[in-house]
Amino acid sequence: MSRTLVRFCAACGQPIARRVPTGDNRERDVCEQCGAVHYVNPRPVVGTIPVWQDTVLLCRRAIEPRYGKWTLPAGFMEVGETTQEGALRETREEARARVTLGPLFTMIDVPYIEQVHVFFRAELLDLDFAPGAESLEVRLFREAEVPWQELAFRTVAQTLRLFFADRARGEFGTHVHAIDAPARLAQAGRS
Repeated sequence: MSRTLVRFCAACGQPIARRVPTGDNRERDVCEQCGAVHYVNPRPVVGTIPVWQDTVLLCRRAIEPRYGKWTLPAGFMEVGETTQEGALRETREEARARVTLGPLFTMIDVPYIEQVHVFFRAELLDLDFAPGAESLEVRLFREAEVPWQELAFRTVAQTLRLFFADRARGEFGTHVHAIDAPARLAQAGRS
């Protein structure tokens, strides 16, 4: 990626240049005045697959992107929290649900949007859940009822497919995958 991501230095306010800093091997945003290197790293998205018996809890989004589409409770990890703490917080915020967190289930790299999506299996403690500020509604779905065409994100669809396949097999694993840019974005990047 060769675009300048930061325009002005956070340390001194001077304009940023895009170059390879001394001792590095890739282009970065660098302040020519004070020498500060402004690293831009992937942003972790953390969430859960909340399960109650043979159902999974999904949230219908009340925010962009993908307003009105269904998703697992998830969101950006906050500074100062672990992935597990972030997943629990997002589940409480989006679905007002209490869960017992299980093991890591999927870690999906999404390099074209500079994100990594991490989902943990989780068991709902009770049926006391409701939409949070970022959800229009929350609902339990059996596998056959999942609104596959109305899912907000490919990482959620992939996670759910893997979850239902593992459940049918009777053995859960940990899955690490990457999702490539959609064809329309990949072609735009080549031109």
